Amino acid sequence: MTQKTRKGTERHEGSCSFCGASADEVALMFNGTGGANICSTCIEHGYGLLVEHNIIGEPQRTEGKGGGKKFRPLKREDLMRPDQIKRFLDEYVIGQDSAKRYMSVAVYNHYKRLLAKGKTQDVELDKSNIVLVGPTGTGKTLMARTIARLLHVPFSIVDATALTQAGYVGEDVESILSRLLQAADYDVEAAERGIIFIDEIDKIARKGDNPSITRDVSGEGVQQALLKILEGTVVNVPPQGGRKHPDQKYIQVNTANILFICGGAFDGIEKKIASRLNTNAIGYGSTVKQRVDMNNIMQYIQPQDLRSFGLIPELIGRLPVLTYMEPLEREALRSILTEPKNSIIRQYECLMGLDDIELTFDTEVLDYIVDKALEFKLGARGLRSICEAIMMDVMFDMPCTESGKIHITLEYAKSKIEKQ
Repeated sequence: MTQKTRKGTERHEGSCSFCGASADEVALMFNGTGGANICSTCIEHGYGLLVEHNIIGEPQRTEGKGGGKKFRPLKREDLMRPDQIKRFLDEYVIGQDSAKRYMSVAVYNHYKRLLAKGKTQDVELDKSNIVLVGPTGTGKTLMARTIARLLHVPFSIVDATALTQAGYVGEDVESILSRLLQAADYDVEAAERGIIFIDEIDKIARKGDNPSITRDVSGEGVQQALLKILEGTVVNVPPQGGRKHPDQKYIQVNTANILFICGGAFDGIEKKIASRLNTNAIGYGSTVKQRVDMNNIMQYIQPQDLRSFGLIPELIGRLPVLTYMEPLEREALRSILTEPKNSIIRQYECLMGLDDIELTFDTEVLDYIVDKALEFKLGARGLRSICEAIMMDVMFDMPCTESGKIHITLEYAKSKIEKQ
């Protein structure tokens, strides 16, 4: 005799084959082949043994009071080596070895600082905030989201484009800490060891060389407001975000142990790098022009290039680790299309599979998508845009048909992209 309890599970009137408990004594009883049963208590015990012997990882969060989520304290066994962090990134992000190494070391050192707190008497360990520069569609935000999957600390991604100086329409700089508090379920102790990824940091660059011409409320003013937060200070944070007002209650957050990772496309900075590298001069004492790889000029980026782009020196000094994202070549784009666990083609196959439809592509179609993405110069996001254009009519029509298979040919793909 069985009793439905929830979708996909049944409760069986019998005893557990492992502990002998009856169905009335446990929350759930699962039936196996040959009449064997196992109760939910034994499953939990087995899971605990797997965690204890490091066969699987322990969950990042545990239940807090009132059913809320709470981050457990950091432990030494939580400390992942840089090579382990990079291997995890390799499963989701194609290429970008240099940026992965920088990010892996930064996260590893962040953990070490937190675990070594109070153990180093003579040396005070400072944090190393990161600025990540690269063209659009090269994987800056994807790398940040991927790191968030394996962390045991709160992680939030915020957008710098909406930030303005205090007193102007927009969001105060303190709102980035509100997002982190929300990610930590308002556990201040956990939030104070978290990581914040500030996206589109280039959008707050100073608008013009002379800041006194006009009031730059979303540029230099925001940079100045970020200075103490990046370095480390106690900030009064509105719990729900938004604007401050005198009658509001605040939560005090110390940012000294919060790691900040800033990312931005810095569109046009290549010209400033090229101008700096062009060291030709006329006459005696002239220097020979440096051999420069113009296809990957971002690898020569220096802090002075960020300053010439519009970031103030004080902000650059608080972002000591500067790394770059390499432009995506044809091979990398082809790999992004099919190889990662969350590859674009796998996502479409999964979407169609939910309607019991088997989706396949000609190899020539995948090569055609990559060629068009290179032509449009949109990076990995271009792959998604082209796939959407090809698949739109298919996804509209197929759920209404009886066919269980769909195959995308090169002729069909070209007819959807090359419309006159």
